[in-house]
This record gives sequence, C-alpha cells and structure tokens, in this order.
Amino acid sequence: MKKKMISALLAALMGATLLAGCGAEGKNTDKSDSVSKGSADAIRIVNGKIEIDKALKAYAKDYEERTGQKVVIESLGGGADIQGTLKSYKASDNMPDLFVIGGRGDFANWKDYVADLGDCKWASETNFAFKGDDGKVVGFPYAVEGYGITYNADILKKAGVDPTSLTNYDAFKNAFETIDAKKDELGLSAVCSVAAESGQMYWSTGNHLFGYYLSGGLKREDNQYFDEMLKGKLDTDRAAQFADFFKLLCDYSDKQVLISGTYDDQLALFAQGKSAFITEGNWIDPSLPDYDATFDCGIAPLAFTKEDMTSVLADSPSWWCAYKDGKNLDAVKAFLDDLALSEEGQKCLITDCGMISPYNNSTIKPEAPLAKSLQAYVDGGNTSSWAWSNMPEGIAQKATGVVFESYAKGDIDKDTFVKTLQSTIADYVAQSQQ
Repeated sequence: MKKKMISALLAALMGATLLAGCGAEGKNTDKSDSVSKGSADAIRIVNGKIEIDKALKAYAKDYEERTGQKVVIESLGGGADIQGTLKSYKASDNMPDLFVIGGRGDFANWKDYVADLGDCKWASETNFAFKGDDGKVVGFPYAVEGYGITYNADILKKAGVDPTSLTNYDAFKNAFETIDAKKDELGLSAVCSVAAESGQMYWSTGNHLFGYYLSGGLKREDNQYFDEMLKGKLDTDRAAQFADFFKLLCDYSDKQVLISGTYDDQLALFAQGKSAFITEGNWIDPSLPDYDATFDCGIAPLAFTKEDMTSVLADSPSWWCAYKDGKNLDAVKAFLDDLALSEEGQKCLITDCGMISPYNNSTIKPEAPLAKSLQAYVDGGNTSSWAWSNMPEGIAQKATGVVFESYAKGDIDKDTFVKTLQSTIADYVAQSQQ
C-alpha cells in the first residue's frame, strides 16, 4: 500500500471530514469549522481473521499517516477462543473499541454493549450489515467470503478432471479415484487436505463442513435444516449423505494432517502442491504467495448430495461491533467509513486481504484466484447462506467438533456418527436455551 505523507493540517482536515461523514456529534459540512486533530487515544481492534493481520496492520499504519489517528490491531485466530478472550477483557474492564462477532450466537453475549452504527456512511452502502434484534445496524461487514472445496486447477487438468463436473457425490468419488491412481505421477502425497483435530480445527469441521449440511444447495432464505437443528433434529437421509461425503474426504486425505494437523499444516499441504483439494475457502488467497504457489485454483461446491449441487456457501464471515462505552466511538466510526469507502480501504480489503467487498460502491475487482472464482458465484446469484454462523455459541468447539474427529479417526461408524451428532446437538441446544 502506498504511503502518503501529508501535512498535519491536511490530516486534521481529513479526520474532521470523516468524523462528520459518519455521524459524529455536531455534524458540520463546513470543513473550516470542523477541524479535528484526531483522538489522542488509539483505536484498538480485536480482529478474528489472523490471515489478514498483516494487511490490516499496513492499512492501519497508512490510516495513521493520513489522519493522525493511531489504530492498534490485535488479531486472534487459528482456533483461539475469541469469545472467551473477549469475555475476559470485559471482566477486566479492558474491552477493545471494536471486536468481532461471528453471528447470532456470539451477538447474544454483547447485545447490551454494542453501539448503533446506523448513522455511518457505510451502513447505506451494503446489504451485509449485522442488525440487532431491534433492527439497528450494529455490525460492520468487511468481506464476503465463500467456500466449498478448493481445487488445484493445474493438477485437475493434468489428471483429466473437469472441475465444473464436480456437482454431486458420484462426481467427486470418480475424481478422487482418478487422481489417487495418478498420485505419484502428479507429485501428490494425498488427494485431499482435510484437518479434523477438534482442539484447533473444530471450526473447519463443526462450522464450515457442517454448514453444507445446513444450507448447501438451498436458496439463501431457506432455513429448513437450520430450523430443525435448533429443535435438536437432523434430517436422517441428508445427514447420511453428508456422512458418506465426509468419509470420502477422510479416505482420500493425508492421515497425519487429518488426525493431528493444524490449519498451517493443512494449508501447507495444498499450497505446496502436495494435494489436489483443500476444505478451505477464498480466505487462503493471501497465504498462497507465502508458499510461492503459482498454480491456478478455484472453488467447487462441497456437493455431498446424490443430486446436483451448484452453489457455494458465501456470506459475511463475521462483523466488527463497536463497544458503546468506549472512549473513541466517533473516531471508530470515522475509521470504519474510511475502510469501507475510501480507495485505500477498498484496496486493503479487496487487493491486499484478497476478499470480496460487501459494499455496493466498490470499484476494485478481486485479483486473487479464489476471490475471482467466488466473485463469479456471487455475480451469478449462485450462493447459499452461512446459516451455521447463527448456531448457538461454542457448539462446534465444545460439542460437535469432537464427533467429527472421532469419525475421521475411524473410532465410530457412519450410523453412530449421525446418531451422536444429532444427540450432541440436541443436548447442546437444550442447555443453551436454559
């Protein structure tokens, strides 16, 4: 990101303009009367996407140079208990100015502590803002993300597999068998890179993969399986098909990564060209250059069903909420307006972070391969929602993740997996409603 050196006066004027634009107290369109020197206190952000940490910090540095407002990025991720950390911050009177929530489950913890952000400019430029129970805008979306099963297009081409054919269980089974037979020729150590260790990778299995059971192949407004899950019920036939597909993934995965691998292990296997598929989404775009990955890649639906499934799951992955009792609320709103709407902010989110902007006015198109692949699904209206993000807080980490791990290890069979998954969900939902 280009850094611009500007005078202190210009920085102050820009800061004042931004403050006025996002609904700061005493709105005034006359810049000469609204000069601001910026907050003396740094804005502190708890970010939940560790993979964009570097790009966010670079943008924060640029923002400080342009406006005089210091911004401190505190990134958590890779299996960290973010909500637990935030609760400890609240208990010790150490809340950040901005903090991440992943959906309704997380929001329930903070609904009494979030600021109304509806007067910010960005709020009228997006359909992905998080709204509280009263309809007020309280969550800042910074990306549209999507996932299914990411493939190495170069390997699939060499193996004679057309990625557009991967729309149902049988197509994936045939593709896995074909690639596995040519594994040595293709230089692969495994067909798939899947990580199911529940201590660190619960979010990948219990949230992301299970998310396909909940909404894969459905229209965005269709919540039939999610609503049943909240009643502690699973559709037996759909769950059985999902179990078959997860078993297929496990059968063709690197066993060490599957059973004990971390996110970094899983990513390295794919990024180094040692697997043809990985069960991650477009958020791995920024990390691929770290491995000097030069291959083309794309996203296919995690089509676990016998019937064709052509949509991928795409949504705002999480939101930033502003702590209503923070000292820097006006400065926070100005920062969010800049990140969402300025040229520098769009470049950070789209180009540097490799994400798709949730803002209508964005003119920058994604350049990263998986973001481009996802953009095609979004532009074609071929997406399903992330219903899983509204599951009860902690259900994957504390309950379902270990069920996936047991199935991946072969400790339980298909029928036991489905029955245990259903009973575990029913118990957790019941406890969460007490």
